[in-house]
Amino acid sequence: MVKRIDKTFTETLMTWYRENRRDLPWREDKEPYHVWVSEIMLQQTRVEAVREYYLRFMKALPTISDLAAAEEETLLKLWQGLGYYNRIRNMHKAAQQIEAQMGGIFPQEFDAIKALPGIGDYTAGAIASICFNQKTAAVDGNVLRVMSRLNNDDTDILNAGLKKRITAYLSSLYPEKDCGDFTQGLIELGALICGPAGAPKCEICPVNAYCEAKAAGTAAALPVKAKKKARKKVDMTVFILQAPLGTAVCRRAETGLLAGLYQLPNVEKRLTAAQAIEQVERWGCAPKNLLRSTDYCHVFTHVEWHMTGYFIAVEKMPKIFQWASDAQLAAEIPLPTAFGYFLK
Repeated sequence: MVKRIDKTFTETLMTWYRENRRDLPWREDKEPYHVWVSEIMLQQTRVEAVREYYLRFMKALPTISDLAAAEEETLLKLWQGLGYYNRIRNMHKAAQQIEAQMGGIFPQEFDAIKALPGIGDYTAGAIASICFNQKTAAVDGNVLRVMSRLNNDDTDILNAGLKKRITAYLSSLYPEKDCGDFTQGLIELGALICGPAGAPKCEICPVNAYCEAKAAGTAAALPVKAKKKARKKVDMTVFILQAPLGTAVCRRAETGLLAGLYQLPNVEKRLTAAQAIEQVERWGCAPKNLLRSTDYCHVFTHVEWHMTGYFIAVEKMPKIFQWASDAQLAAEIPLPTAFGYFLK
């Protein structure tokens, strides 16, 4: 691993972190519930977007017991807009397991934490080090990028073997106390200095003296990452059916993308306005007026939905749909962002 690193690296990084860390609500204490919720929210989501979600979530569900007892629909509504809804479903299962099997006390050991639903090596390492002062590395994309540059390593960053090597190596660098500051220092360095967008800020990096890539002049070319496969593109027609007493919604299938969540009625093909009216007639909604249409593209990890939305006033409200008021849509019904766009 890094030839330049010696015993001063850890201390240098931790000192920088303490002086420069961002003021984030989940850093106010070391309560494992708080760290757990924040780490799950931060997966695939920007810090700026998570802050308000986290505060709202904690106000509604301040303890593990509250999370365990909550109705799924309440949880999905709190999570609305964060995406990857299996994250909150797994948190719900984990909270119920903690309540039923552990007396409501969050486990302290890495292996016990990792055994909970929805928790992998990274989250378990973060919780164990931040909350329980254990020498357990939390290696995410930020840390992989930092270590690739510190090592001047051109191994594909998605290589599983690289992550294992870095995890093992970092574990040997942990201090005897304040392990969480070292974990968060590495993550913060990747977020603020050694970032993913543009060239790394080597000139102000607190650990640039230890960096092999800076010495070699290769930092901007690292890390190496194989190109992802092109996303599948799916044409969709979305129906915003507006009746006097509400807007039509329905449930998605219990498997697949956005499983079990609410949606606006839709079909997986692009329809003309005339074809859309015909479809609404087949549903028995008695279309009255085509009010307007709009296009929207929603990007998931592996698929893009190219959506045409038709806003149609209808006179009948068949039971194949649930007809939700504006108040229900705002406060009760969890509608994924892909569909929520059409109701803004």
